[in-house]
Amino acid sequence: MDQVQLLKDCQSKNMKPIYLFHGEESYYIDLYSKIIEDHVLSDGEKAFNQTIMYGKDTKVSQVVDEAMQFPMMSSHRLIIVKEAQDLKNIGDLNSYVENPNPQSILVLCHKNKKIDKRLKLVKNIEKQGIVFESKKLYDNELPKWVVNYTQLHQVNIENEAALMVAELLGNDLNKIANEMDKVFIGHDKSKKLTRADIQESIGLSKEYNVFELQKFIGMKDFVSCIRIVNYMGDNPKNNPLPMLLASLYSYFSKVFIASANMKSGDAAMMKALGLNSPYFLREYKSAASNYPYSKMRPIMNTLKIADLRSKGVDQRNMTESAILKEMIVQIFAA
Repeated sequence: MDQVQLLKDCQSKNMKPIYLFHGEESYYIDLYSKIIEDHVLSDGEKAFNQTIMYGKDTKVSQVVDEAMQFPMMSSHRLIIVKEAQDLKNIGDLNSYVENPNPQSILVLCHKNKKIDKRLKLVKNIEKQGIVFESKKLYDNELPKWVVNYTQLHQVNIENEAALMVAELLGNDLNKIANEMDKVFIGHDKSKKLTRADIQESIGLSKEYNVFELQKFIGMKDFVSCIRIVNYMGDNPKNNPLPMLLASLYSYFSKVFIASANMKSGDAAMMKALGLNSPYFLREYKSAASNYPYSKMRPIMNTLKIADLRSKGVDQRNMTESAILKEMIVQIFAA
């Protein structure tokens, strides 16, 4: 589904009677339902013709009752069911879907999981309206999404900065969008966003962050690594161990891929790593030369042990700082 086309449909009142937004990625479900909520009815029309319902507190019969009513001083009524995944016996909506009120627009927001497409309800919604599945993006798709999101806001971003955003924030699109919206505030749109801009805006220390730690691990610079982990250990709230371990696991997974493709050309290696820019390629190739295939298994095991200890398994009363330092020592000893 294209958000620009949806906006045009809302403004021209060229709407379907039923919309089902479902899937594991909540970002597009929230976005598309908000577009409909903001643009189908005017503020004056909303008072009598818009109803927001929540699945947990709503019965199917109530949804049908609202949808069967006719609009007052408006061309349409709008009924939005948020958290529709909590709507009990949702399949019972099928009787309404088979013959919907053409003057009502029913929006079902089924978040955090896919709906069973084999349901008769879903098949009938496809006939009468729109069914859109909002899928989680793969990690290698995130940098491009960040670039597109910034361009949508008339801002350009360096590929390396987009990659940093993706690696730092993960594949939660709502979180990325919220953080990027903060970055845009006061930014000169004539200038590209850089890694330094992202570090400063998202709150990373320019010297002591996971990206610098990864770089020095890849270079086998033990002294610099210990300096960084000492800082992180003194500032655990700003450097939560679970997030650090997730980033390091992702990093070494890519180093593993690089080590397995050392005989390939740069283009093939970039494709295998999911890189859109050669900026980080040299870094991964250097790390792969320092951590060949034979060292990957013990390193991954070290990360697994650190993760278990961070969750209280065989912790031996170790602090997060101690867990992190021991992990670094074990990685360099691999």
